[in-house]
Amino acid sequence: MDITELILSDHHEQRRMFAMLDDVDPGDTATLGALWTRTAAMLEVHAEAEEKFFYPELLALGHRLRSEEPAEETKDAIGDHNDIRDGILEAAKHDVGSDGWWKGVRAAREANDEHMGEEEHEGLADFRRHVDLDTRHRIAVTFAAYEASHVDGVEVVDKDPDDYVEDNS
Repeated sequence: MDITELILSDHHEQRRMFAMLDDVDPGDTATLGALWTRTAAMLEVHAEAEEKFFYPELLALGHRLRSEEPAEETKDAIGDHNDIRDGILEAAKHDVGSDGWWKGVRAAREANDEHMGEEEHEGLADFRRHVDLDTRHRIAVTFAAYEASHVDGVEVVDKDPDDYVEDNS
């Protein structure tokens, strides 16, 4: 098990879940609600797991490499996570299937798409190049266990990117 592969697998599942929302009849609010509940929980738990297990290790890598790049990537990622959370919270304010709900879902999706692309080309690539497989395995195990124990979601709480980097460096 490798944390970079686990995160990539989660990204694939997130893309698949959003695509399923696209395929549901807009009047089928029961199905839309069920799929969104699962998608929102998955997004929340994935972001929290990254913040607990992946990004502190990426920051440590930056220190070892004497590079500021991982800190900047991390700040950007935390900001993206906040944007995803904000979309989730916006959708939660509205009835499933309403214009306001779709606006929140779209905001979460757009923020998530941006985040995944950046993370796949930056942080995950840095990790594959500079972190040994034993470390990537260790992080993946704790990450997977966290996600498995929080399948129903976690509290949606924005984090200050600068504070996060300072607290985890």
